[in-house]
Amino acid sequence: MEGKRPVYYQDVEKCVDDVISKVGKKIIFGMPLGLGKPNQFANALYRRAKKDPSMQLIFCTALSLEKPSGASDLEQKFLGPFVERLFDGYVELDYMLDLRKGTLPENFELREFYAKAGSYINVDHTQMNYISSNYTHAWRDSIDNGINVVAQMVCKKEINGETLYSMSCNPEVSLDITPAMRELEKQGRKIAIIAQVNQNLPFMYGDAVVKGDEFDAIVDAPEYTTRLFGAPKMSITTPDYMIGLHASTLIKDGGTLQIGIGSLGDALCYGLRMRHTQNAEYKKFLNDTGILGKSGNVIERIGGVDIFDEGITGSTEMLVDGYLYLLESGVVKRKTYNNVPLQRLLNEKKITDEVTPKTLEFLIEEGAVKPVLTAEDFAFLTEYGIFKEGLSFENSVIKNGEKEIPADLSDPKNMDQVVAQCLGTLLKNDILIHGGFFLGPEGFYKMLNDMSDEERKKIFMTSVLNVNQLYGNNPYYSEELKVLQRREGRFVNACLMVTLSGAVVSDGLESGQVVSGVGGQYNFVSQAHALPDGRSILMCKGVRGAGKSAASNIVFNYGHTTIPRHLRDFVITEYGIADLRGKMDKEIIAQLLNITDSRFQDELLETAKKYRKIPSDYTIADQFRNNYPQRLEDEITPFKEKGFFEPFPFGSDFTDEELVIGKSLKWLKAQMTEGLSKVSSLGKAMTIMSVPETAKPYLERLHLDNPGSAKEKMMQKLVIYALSSTGSI
Repeated sequence: MEGKRPVYYQDVEKCVDDVISKVGKKIIFGMPLGLGKPNQFANALYRRAKKDPSMQLIFCTALSLEKPSGASDLEQKFLGPFVERLFDGYVELDYMLDLRKGTLPENFELREFYAKAGSYINVDHTQMNYISSNYTHAWRDSIDNGINVVAQMVCKKEINGETLYSMSCNPEVSLDITPAMRELEKQGRKIAIIAQVNQNLPFMYGDAVVKGDEFDAIVDAPEYTTRLFGAPKMSITTPDYMIGLHASTLIKDGGTLQIGIGSLGDALCYGLRMRHTQNAEYKKFLNDTGILGKSGNVIERIGGVDIFDEGITGSTEMLVDGYLYLLESGVVKRKTYNNVPLQRLLNEKKITDEVTPKTLEFLIEEGAVKPVLTAEDFAFLTEYGIFKEGLSFENSVIKNGEKEIPADLSDPKNMDQVVAQCLGTLLKNDILIHGGFFLGPEGFYKMLNDMSDEERKKIFMTSVLNVNQLYGNNPYYSEELKVLQRREGRFVNACLMVTLSGAVVSDGLESGQVVSGVGGQYNFVSQAHALPDGRSILMCKGVRGAGKSAASNIVFNYGHTTIPRHLRDFVITEYGIADLRGKMDKEIIAQLLNITDSRFQDELLETAKKYRKIPSDYTIADQFRNNYPQRLEDEITPFKEKGFFEPFPFGSDFTDEELVIGKSLKWLKAQMTEGLSKVSSLGKAMTIMSVPETAKPYLERLHLDNPGSAKEKMMQKLVIYALSSTGSI
């Protein structure tokens, strides 16, 4: 692995041999978040450490993906065939299997800065070894942890006779950690940078495309092109839809959108698509539900409810599949360019993407090109389509076939000839979405793979230092360019709880237990405040739990926060929009109470009065006193009956049969408090003496059509009762 790079391998075991030979037996190993992990290489390295106690192995990463698993026997019966179908051929991470079994070797340590929400609550190893880090600092913190080996999954493509590699789903940290490691290498640190090829990855462009010598080693063999991890879609509930519809009204035509993964992000995408493609029904819904009546002034000032004429652009840490649906429907269509003068002229509407003589004139006036064109000017004009293809430049002369035009455009005659012979028709190299990484269902990867190269080039994969923040111009794009590109930026993220002071809880509990991680949320909130016309929008489900276990996610205070109260901006629950920026504490409390579930309003109001944070005679207006789940169901039902607001509007990996079973099991779980013995309606379920004919297909799917034990007989009755109670049979 020494000398000229890269060294090519067809076997991960041989690559691991050489990595150990180069860097030694103490390996601090970095991998990308989520999809881009080279699972086979990571497994080979981990197995080597299990066999050799003299090794010390530390994994620094985030979001180690796992197959879904059920918590109960019934859930396992449901998920078993689904997981087998969806993950057949996917190579699991050995260290995660051992982590769950509690059998990690003593010479191994897992350090992560982000996890699937709630997945590590009761896992001591990861709770103790969690690293709280902004996503933009992940590369720096990995370096500080002494990282000496990094690896990631890539794909390859021959372009103009050269084999190039795409970091595809995960350039966001690799682009920054690689040069930092090369600097350490110059200082004498032994390092290894590895790529593992998986041709199932979509070949993504932008900064993700690199040459082979970026890596010390490339593992490339057909057996490593295995199934990608497909994250199953989550259903969108009524509260999700209400939150998403509210948020969709704050997105400005001609602006910029950042969103994250999950049902709330999907609900927002659905609302934006509905706004653009079914505007009459969209406005009717906003009117019928009172959204416009309660928030009309804010919506008119900040967002809008009309169709997207100019469209929006995406600038997001995570590229989610919802963006592709917004592309298809014409919502995401505002083009941006990685050039300051060009972007400024477009923002000022002095030019459009149609190339005209004025385009060239304004670029000269702006100072983007000199009146006497240089070779650099010519290259720029050609790159962006202002000059057509097929021209050449030599000795201050533009050549169009046999014709030659002096490059001195201050001479009107030369300018006339250039206009007549050299101009293109449309600007080129436009970008519709800037993204850092992606993860989603298998259908998402297929959509990306099915795109033409030209379409995929409009999705510009880049570093989190680019998309997540404005500052720190080195080594990517200037703050000035980012401000121009991200005009009317709306940064939409989810959270767990909001305090009445406007502080936000997103990643952990006051006990100190880690729920997920900060990720990029703090950066995006900060960026929204830094942009002259940006806004942060935090979506929070108003209630968690159901029945007697229901609790408000709007709380008076809390012992842990992710976003401090001085960065408060928009907060949205299923009950409305709270505009908190620049407001006094009493105003913030009043606005948050207005979007709190009415079961919890009085207690919160009394607490605020107790601590003299709101006038003692303050009362909540009547129009905000009907914040109940049933009211939302009543409002949305007429639209559901017309085909709107389906649970899986963007498709599902579940079969129709599984969707019915899943709905019933979810209902059943909500009835439980402390296990099967505490099901409130268990008595009614146990009175079922025969199996309805309509229930048989569902019972067969769960292998409960012929129960062999008393426990299975009880589960069969519970399933029949749940199917009946949800109207499925």
